[in-house]
Amino acid sequence: MDAEVGKFIGTGMVMLSTIGAAIGIGMIGKAALEGIARNPDAYGNIMTTMILAIAFAESLAIYALVIAFLILFG
Repeated sequence: MDAEVGKFIGTGMVMLSTIGAAIGIGMIGKAALEGIARNPDAYGNIMTTMILAIAFAESLAIYALVIAFLILFG
């Protein structure tokens, strides 16, 4: 196997981890909407917590992107 092919396969495998981040963000949004539907007065607290949780989940996808670039161009 050529080294370039190995880089592309490794990069693709690393980027598969972004699927987990996408699923996590969807679940966070779903839970926040359900919480707001049950208690509309807690909108501000739920929204703040949701945005923070989404930022943490998205940071994992960004780390995976950095690792993919390191594999591909490193």
